[in-house]
Amino acid sequence: MTLEMRTARRLPATPEEVFDAYTDAEKQKIWFSILDETPGIVEIEVDLRVGGVQTAVWGPSPDVLFRETQTFLEIDRPHRLVTESVGVSPDGQTMTTRIEVSFEAADGGTLMTVVQSGFPAPEVRDFFAAEVWAGALARIEAFLSRRAAADV
Repeated sequence: MTLEMRTARRLPATPEEVFDAYTDAEKQKIWFSILDETPGIVEIEVDLRVGGVQTAVWGPSPDVLFRETQTFLEIDRPHRLVTESVGVSPDGQTMTTRIEVSFEAADGGTLMTVVQSGFPAPEVRDFFAAEVWAGALARIEAFLSRRAAADV
């Protein structure tokens, strides 16, 4: 049995804007640290095409860095994105999962739904649901809200 988690959040932008915030390296560099009190390290490169790779390296210092490499398996802008993700923690542990993200127009914004599967244990899955994705979606929401406020 494959362990999977599902989470969703309504974001204040069109599906195109949310898709771009999620996949554009320059936008990611902003939202990755938008809620941090002290800046850390964020390096992101994206080759957004089927078979292309996104590499993200981040952390509070050069001694404590996380690395994630995602290979794009499906791209249907602005509706759906599927990747295989290989994550490496600062202590060298690795984990490979599948991430499916959908972007659906809803209530004047976009419902972004994430399904991630392949977790090695329920506690890892639960950590990703409660911390990793909750934090990422909060950061994307803050990025989109600040951008919308600046456009007014």
